[in-house]
Amino acid sequence: MLVSPDAGGPLTGSGILAAVRVTRLVAVLALLVPLVACSSEAAPGDTVDAFLNAFAKHDLGGAARQTDSADSARKQLTEVWKALEPKSVRVKVKEVGQDDGAATADASYELDWDLGGNRTWSYESHLELRDQDGTWLVHWAPTVIHPKLAQQQAIAVQGQQPELAPVLDRDGNLVLSPTRVVSVLLEKDKAGDVNAVAGALATNLSGIDNTITQQSILDGVNKAPAGQPYQVVALRQSDYDAVKPAIYDLPGVRFTSAPRLLPNDKAFGSAVLPGIRKVVEADLTGKAGWRVITTDTTGAEVEELYAKAPEPAEAAHTTLSVGVQNAAQAAVNTEPTPSMIVAMQPSTGQVLAVAQNALADQQGPVALMGRYPPGSTFKIVTATAALSEGKVNGASPVGCPGTITIDGREIPNSGKFDKGTIPLSTAFAVSCNTTFAQLASQMGPSELSDAAKNLGLGVDFEMPGATTVTGSVPQATGIVERAEDGFGQGKVVASPFGMALVVSTVATGKMPTPSLLTGQTTKANSTVTPVSPQVLDGVRAMMQEMVRSTPALAGFPDLRGKTGTAQFGDGVHSHGWFVGYQGDLAFAVLLTGAEVSSKAVAAATRFLSGLS
Repeated sequence: MLVSPDAGGPLTGSGILAAVRVTRLVAVLALLVPLVACSSEAAPGDTVDAFLNAFAKHDLGGAARQTDSADSARKQLTEVWKALEPKSVRVKVKEVGQDDGAATADASYELDWDLGGNRTWSYESHLELRDQDGTWLVHWAPTVIHPKLAQQQAIAVQGQQPELAPVLDRDGNLVLSPTRVVSVLLEKDKAGDVNAVAGALATNLSGIDNTITQQSILDGVNKAPAGQPYQVVALRQSDYDAVKPAIYDLPGVRFTSAPRLLPNDKAFGSAVLPGIRKVVEADLTGKAGWRVITTDTTGAEVEELYAKAPEPAEAAHTTLSVGVQNAAQAAVNTEPTPSMIVAMQPSTGQVLAVAQNALADQQGPVALMGRYPPGSTFKIVTATAALSEGKVNGASPVGCPGTITIDGREIPNSGKFDKGTIPLSTAFAVSCNTTFAQLASQMGPSELSDAAKNLGLGVDFEMPGATTVTGSVPQATGIVERAEDGFGQGKVVASPFGMALVVSTVATGKMPTPSLLTGQTTKANSTVTPVSPQVLDGVRAMMQEMVRSTPALAGFPDLRGKTGTAQFGDGVHSHGWFVGYQGDLAFAVLLTGAEVSSKAVAAATRFLSGLS
């Protein structure tokens, strides 16, 4: 309840002014009882209370009746309230002053607007009161609302969106940066000759996106729900500026724009950046700012009354390396078949690169999710399983005949080469299918599955920023199936991501948990049993011998790896693989339909040579 005005100090003589001062708090919707003065005579403070109390309760008509220009006050108060749309208003009366016996008085007060969304605006204002035939009324002027509001002016609120924060790589290099994107929209009902408009759009946009044709535009606009425009394309600002003169005035065509996170190079990280953007974009918008301004009769800004600057978010960081990504991308760009490379840091599991050429991009993010027969790269798993049994080691003599028949199924080496009896490490290096089929046929149904899982193949992850599939190695109850699995040609499948994880595990001795975004946690769907160091030492030695026996890899003495040629479909054509690690870099190269693994080796050498 408001407190009645306190009288000022005693008069000291005639002509000495007595000041009456009042301090009150008026809260929106809080005052439900009438104001009571301490005397029966009307006082200016009563009018101040009545005016501000009604205003704070959104009783704008009641507030206007306390003024000497009710119609004007009601109109302007309504306009201001509509413009600001406050959730609540609080008013604190600071002072009410009147010269002794004068017919005028004044009051000062604080206005505190709650505009919602954590937006508050507070300031001091003042008003003048006049005694009209024994009744005190607020002398209406725009300054009653705000001291800087003038006649023929209005108040407006403007939002200010912060720039999106960028996404940086592990070294602080830009991966995704805020870019203005313009959407080109076509409204069929407003286009008139829609065929002609579609043709003009296709002529000017096909140079930017060659999938845009007159027919594709017509198909899209005809399928759009009634009354809704069809988005022909979303263009970077620079591309839009280039075609704007030719398309801006086309009938039925309109444009919208918004900031988006985009790579500077359209081909950079095409398989992985969309997923990263989807996860982080909401966190990179920052906090919006806002302004309160006065405007003239044309709506033009006159003066800023208040401003809260937008607060940009901090940049997000991905584990990708721009340098590694560029080297991987350059290594597969010119391949004539869908091709890809995934690179990973074995010590941390951080994904360094996911590169696909344009042909692979047409199939989706296959570097991360594709299911391909791994061919002889799977001999890493078979060797791990065989050494784990303790019956063989790298020096154990094994047969490498040109062909072998297991339960009626003939299994050949490539070109049916015959090496006779050789050490197991050499059989691995020259990729004897017959050797590893024989080893796998002597294993139990789950031994290859278990070994694969302990190396990461077949483990599923919830990795923020990307959907991944490592592969699948089902248990094989039949001896023939196990033999075929042993050299990667049975029911086993793997993605390049999965094989990069396998060689990462071999490199470090423990399956790393892969990650793509710094500060985001990846969850695995199962736990694995670390492979013994002795077994992994044996596998590493085999991978080293394989590299040393391949002249094309002579320039990388610290590299360990394995080639793979994997038949698919009708068995006439083959994929080319190379997987390996060098220092704290593990990677998998897959060139689908390449027919031979030597092309994958060549791509791997280009990749490694391109690293700075």
